[in-house]
Amino acid sequence: MPKRRSKVPRDAVHHPLFARFYARCSVAADLRGGVAAHRDELLSGLSGRVIEIGAGNGLNFAHYPAAVSEVVAIEPERSLRRLALKAALDAGVPVDVVPGAAEALPVKSEAFDAAVVSLVLCSVRDVPRALSEIRRVLRPGGELRFFEHGRGGGRAMVTAQRVLDRTVWPVLFGGCHTARDPLAAITAAGFDLGAYRRLSVPENGPRLPSSPCVLGVAHRPGEAPEGPAADA
Repeated sequence: MPKRRSKVPRDAVHHPLFARFYARCSVAADLRGGVAAHRDELLSGLSGRVIEIGAGNGLNFAHYPAAVSEVVAIEPERSLRRLALKAALDAGVPVDVVPGAAEALPVKSEAFDAAVVSLVLCSVRDVPRALSEIRRVLRPGGELRFFEHGRGGGRAMVTAQRVLDRTVWPVLFGGCHTARDPLAAITAAGFDLGAYRRLSVPENGPRLPSSPCVLGVAHRPGEAPEGPAADA
């Protein structure tokens, strides 16, 4: 009997209609919803080699500081990946956009100084497996920067989130779930949780099931080795 392949197919994520919707609403959220400022905060102080998981249409690329030597941007959705490739051309740091899924990152172990997840853990198929992969590719002591939406907003909101996750929300929004707990998942994956803060997106406006967010940093345990991370 042939062995079952464990890797996720190259285009396992394919949501062309949602991709077009996301490309439009994400730009609007950056311009009018204050998300661009959160991207600055998310990426501030990064240096060395960085892997970004679920890069979408590449809106983070313009916010990477000059001390970043390279960004490897993983995006499984074909339509969003094309937009990310265009955004990479205008980035102030080298960005390599490649296909792949969070659950099977196509890079070597301990190859990166930092990893970035930005509004992506809500939609990955297997959160523990994705975070295990992120931990694998980070060097010991490497940073995980996260900006994620999830469970919160009070009892009524959490109840609504759970109902939506079981019914229409993932269907309408490309597999997104609103009631996941990113902090609990990151801690359960073996990361050391650092500073973080809770916020609402948008800060001024209607409270949506996707409004409760958390932004912060965690670390892969272990002392950082001398010198840069290994090449991918």
